[in-house]
Amino acid sequence: MSKSQHVMPSGGKWTLREAGSSRASRVFSSQQEAVDAAQKIAKQRGSVLYIHGKNGLIRERLSYTSDASVTKG
Repeated sequence: MSKSQHVMPSGGKWTLREAGSSRASRVFSSQQEAVDAAQKIAKQRGSVLYIHGKNGLIRERLSYTSDASVTKG
């Protein structure tokens, strides 16, 4: 399985990071823009998308693996 994608807040912007990476692969002005881009990647790679809230905690998990499930926290 491919590495998961994380949408996280950073300095008033929203970043897209691959699991295990210390640097953002892309930066967006809104969370929705970041989520849209991350969903495309997660769907293409068959991975999981974690969406973090403004407080940095995971608020939603979207799975695009063969055992797809959606979890809202």
